[in-house]
Amino acid sequence: MQFESKVALVTGGSSGIGLGIATHLAQLGAHVIITGRDPAKLAQAAQSIGPNVSSAALDVTKVAEIDALYETVRRDHGRLDILVANAGGGQIIPLGSLTEEHVDRTFDTNVKGVIFTVQSALSLMAPGSSIVIVGSTSSINPSPGLSVYGASKAAVRTLVRAWIQDIKGTGIRINLVSPGPVHTESLESFFPPDQAEAAFEYLKGQSMVGRIGTPKDIAHAVAYLASDDAAYTNGIELFVDGGASQV
Repeated sequence: MQFESKVALVTGGSSGIGLGIATHLAQLGAHVIITGRDPAKLAQAAQSIGPNVSSAALDVTKVAEIDALYETVRRDHGRLDILVANAGGGQIIPLGSLTEEHVDRTFDTNVKGVIFTVQSALSLMAPGSSIVIVGSTSSINPSPGLSVYGASKAAVRTLVRAWIQDIKGTGIRINLVSPGPVHTESLESFFPPDQAEAAFEYLKGQSMVGRIGTPKDIAHAVAYLASDDAAYTNGIELFVDGGASQV
């Protein structure tokens, strides 16, 4: 898989899975644009990726900011070949403790943010372009306390299934990569410090390959779906979780 002369955008690319994806695409030759809400983290991430990268501060819950970003991409590059809609997040909050603010924040980021990140990109994308959305195995197998997060990721799966019909004939593909647990700072922050080690051991035991994922595992799956090698792959949800969701 080679991406020389390709322009790729990775939202939520300043850390964790997004940074892993952006780094891998840049190593394969793409010019990568990363976004995130923290300019300092973005600058640090861009430096770690190397010369073939640019960055832009972005809050995906704000449609005006998304549109402004794409105007910059149009001005600087004239097109977008690969979009990775990765920005998202959630919290462990069980039924009985859910709040309106938590529900709004989760769906604004994970659903509304994805909708307008994808929709606003289409005018920049030509036949052969690829959109990859990062979902989660929580869409089919949410852990306790992840009902809202899982529901938001299930919504994204439904969006993809409808969208490939909406844009039929354009030559633009949309696929979904749904990771299981991936060892990132974000996942570590999910658990109280005194429970993190036990939680990771439990998650490791759920994987059929005996470990939890790494950002590189997800990056390789995204790169495949974004590449011409997957030119006839469209509308799928690829679970990357060591087989845990299959048993």
